[in-house]
Amino acid sequence: MTARGLRLPTGKLLKRPAALGRVNRACSTFQTFAEVLRLPTRRMTKLAFPLQELQRQLTPDSRLDLHVKTFDPSLEDISKAESIFTATGRNRIEYLSSAVRLDHAPDLPHPEGHTKKMNFFKVGKYFTLVDMPGYGYRAPEDFVDMVETYLKERRNLMRTFLLVDSVVGIQKTDSIAIGMCEEFALPYVMVLTKIDKSSRGHLLKQVLQIQKFVDTETQGCFPQLFPISSVTYSGIHLLRCFIANITGNLKTDGL
Repeated sequence: MTARGLRLPTGKLLKRPAALGRVNRACSTFQTFAEVLRLPTRRMTKLAFPLQELQRQLTPDSRLDLHVKTFDPSLEDISKAESIFTATGRNRIEYLSSAVRLDHAPDLPHPEGHTKKMNFFKVGKYFTLVDMPGYGYRAPEDFVDMVETYLKERRNLMRTFLLVDSVVGIQKTDSIAIGMCEEFALPYVMVLTKIDKSSRGHLLKQVLQIQKFVDTETQGCFPQLFPISSVTYSGIHLLRCFIANITGNLKTDGL
C-alpha cells in the first residue's frame, strides 16, 4: 500500500524512545499532552491552543477572524492523536530514504545533510511525512526539479505545510512557495514557527497580518493558522491532531 504523503519538517512532531534519540528536557518543557493536561487551565490553553490565546487579545469590535473554531478538537481528540506520533514496539516511526527526484530514492541508513534532499519518514501504518528542502537563497540547485515535480506529480499527497517564521512574517521566498501551491491548486496550511521568540504584542501583529493575507490573497490555504514553538511545544499537540484528522486516522468533532 502506498503511504500517504505530507510535506512537513519532522523535528518535534515525531516522538522517538530514548534509544532512538534523546530530547533536551530543558528546551522542551511539555513534550507529552498528559503533562499539558495537568497544568492550570489558562496555562494549558496557551500551550494547547495558542491561537485562542491570541484571539482573546483582540478588541470586541475587531473585524478580523482568526478562525480558531475551524479546527477545534476536544482535549480527548488531541490525546488520542498523540499515540500516532509516539514510537512504540507496535508503532514504528522510521526514516525510509532520501531522494533528489521521484526516481531517486536510495535506501540510506540515515538522512544526509541538512534537509538538502527530500527525506521520507514512515509513521507506523498511518502515513508518510516528507521533509523537503527550504526555498530561497539556501535552496539546493536542483530545488525546482526536486520539489516542483514532487508537488505536481505526487497524486497521494494529502496536504502541504508551509513554515513561516512568525518573527519576521511572510517574506519574498515565502510568497514564491505560496504562489507555487496556488498555481498547482494544492491544499496547504501555514505553520507559524518560533512563537516563543516574540513578545505577545509583536506576535499578535504578525498573526493578524498573515491572517489577512490568507483571507484575501489565497484560495487553497486552510483558513486557520497553526502557530507553534519547538521550545515550549506550544501548538505542537494541536498540529499533530490536525494531521491525524486530515489523513483519516482520527475523526474529530472539530473539522
